[in-house]
Amino acid sequence: MPQQRARRFLNFSLVLISAVFAASAVSSVPVKAQEPAWRYAVSFTGEPKYGPDTDHFDYVNPLAPKGGSVRLATTGGFDSFNIMVPRGNLAPGIGLIYDTLMEASLDEADISAQYGVLAEAMRYPEDYAWVEYRLNPEARWHDGEPVTVEDVIWSFETVTEFDPRQRFYYQNVVIAEPAGERTVKFTFDAAGNRELPKIMGQLYVLPKHWWEGTAPDGTPRDISSTTSLETPLGSGPYRIKEFDANRQVTYERVKDYWGADLPIRVGTNNFDEVRIISFLDNAVEFEAFKGDQYDFRQERSASQWAKAYDFPATRDGRVVKEVFADKGSGRMQGYIFNLRRDKFQDPRVRQAFNYAYDFETTNEVVSAGLLKRIGSYFAGTDLAATGLPEGRELEILEEVRDLVPPEVFTEEYKNPVGGSPQNMRQNLRTALSLLKEAGYELDGRRLINKETGEQLTVEFIYYDKSFERSLLPFTRNLENIGVATTLRLVDQPQFINRVQNRDFDMTIGAWPQSLSPGNEQRDFWGSEAADRNQSRNSIGIKNPAVDKLIDRLVFAEDRETLVAATKALDRVLLWNHYVVPQFYSDVDWTARWNRFGHPENMPVYSIGFPTIWWYDAELAQREGLAR
Repeated sequence: MPQQRARRFLNFSLVLISAVFAASAVSSVPVKAQEPAWRYAVSFTGEPKYGPDTDHFDYVNPLAPKGGSVRLATTGGFDSFNIMVPRGNLAPGIGLIYDTLMEASLDEADISAQYGVLAEAMRYPEDYAWVEYRLNPEARWHDGEPVTVEDVIWSFETVTEFDPRQRFYYQNVVIAEPAGERTVKFTFDAAGNRELPKIMGQLYVLPKHWWEGTAPDGTPRDISSTTSLETPLGSGPYRIKEFDANRQVTYERVKDYWGADLPIRVGTNNFDEVRIISFLDNAVEFEAFKGDQYDFRQERSASQWAKAYDFPATRDGRVVKEVFADKGSGRMQGYIFNLRRDKFQDPRVRQAFNYAYDFETTNEVVSAGLLKRIGSYFAGTDLAATGLPEGRELEILEEVRDLVPPEVFTEEYKNPVGGSPQNMRQNLRTALSLLKEAGYELDGRRLINKETGEQLTVEFIYYDKSFERSLLPFTRNLENIGVATTLRLVDQPQFINRVQNRDFDMTIGAWPQSLSPGNEQRDFWGSEAADRNQSRNSIGIKNPAVDKLIDRLVFAEDRETLVAATKALDRVLLWNHYVVPQFYSDVDWTARWNRFGHPENMPVYSIGFPTIWWYDAELAQREGLAR
């Protein structure tokens, strides 16, 4: 589940009454099961950390000063404030103006532990067949109107109508309906999905009365449109102050924010202004950081982190470099195949491409040895499959034995190892052997299909020129075994359109993973998602074994089964060679202009910037960086 923050007040156990009362000597009436208890916090495993008397979470400074501003950066521009419709480029940071029903804390091992925001409490039955949320009576929109059950229902119905991804994500929800003056109920089409009651709490709630009203010029507002840049009404800690489409948007803190004293909000949202600036590309963005045009940068490039941060401001301390451990998420990132292309249907072809990728040399030359090779779809977490399957994982895999490669049971998945000319010569020989088995042969320096005589060709599409540092050596190795390659650099909107419309041979894909995977796996790898252009299953995986394992994960009855099913899914995905795994880092590289403070007790699973940080006026003055 995606990370969110929320509040805990009651425990997670369910109580049933099983006693039968005798009405007389000849008849008796069974008593119905007691209604599920209302709870102000929920967790997948064990008890939520924070109790009903919590004033603030451990990782914040409750006395953090309010004030100042922070400037952030992004690339690509924006032309929409409509969070409900997946068209156009949504303004960065738009989530700051909205609240969800519940959110997660940043320092619990079960990062799906959730606490109330718009909802003061929630409950669900033992079989997870429905969930009810009871709204906080204090919840208000920025115009002073209360947040209502109608707002929640309308938001759910709207997002599932206009956003195919959300419609798929919430596909098991049969109906959203009132269950009281301040209570909304979501009913599901099947019992047993432990995640569904909680992911409903992630729903962004929008004001029905505002969207069904009229704009200042008298025209009716249209939630299905992305053409309007009218500043929307929210309920969250910030509102939009000003903007320049495709260039920058500034959010200002709502001084009378209704939820400021919620335990989950104390010590957070400390900046009076959050400004997000859009740049043309990463190179321009980095130069702007060096020139103090924005304040904080999380570096994604190991090469840049190793080589590009030796400039005057870092040497004299005005810019602080700090590394934080990343323990809260995992990822799969790799060169992905479009399985809708016939040439990539044979897994031996896909595996051969992995043998042509020299991660070790690329990592040393390009990334100063700072990266790790991805060997799992959940790299960086304890959910990654290791060794051979055993115990509960093996039991689950036995259910799909006839549908998966035999290596799943007999070999631990390991990527080929390069790093030397000798290793790569052997790897390329292995790649050619696999391609020969798949029906290809060398014709001079061309690798051709023995039946058609056509050369094996591949076009890589990408939007960031920096990707060429690892792409070029990879494609050179492919050329050495007769594969004709083309590198196609496109702008970001064109890249998004081509990937969403499945108009590519290969590209780079990435899937972030939480410590509590769930329904999103259907969108990542499920057969149904393969036929939806805007799904995250850009590879086009249609595998009944994968579908069965995803269901085992989604309907896991306990944490042990969830972990085992996740590892089984990981193993099957790996042995089908759907990607050429790339690299990851288990730390976050950050740099900031030295005018900010953060709590001493930083949360384990997030750096929390800028949410739990603040503007330190004294530090900024001392460093000559006051604004």
